[in-house]
Amino acid sequence: MKFEIDPKTYEEIAKVIHSDNSPVGIDAKKTHILILNKLQELSDRMERLEQQIMKK
Repeated sequence: MKFEIDPKTYEEIAKVIHSDNSPVGIDAKKTHILILNKLQELSDRMERLEQQIMKK
């Protein structure tokens, strides 16, 4: 698996999920919401692609 990410993107994500109030340094709720949102976007995209394939 390839889990490389460019430093700029890494820092942008780190700033979004950072939390001084968390013992691990990130806001778990915000992090999970971002992950679930991205999964939904990917699922929607896959459905659109599947529909396009089925039309052919």
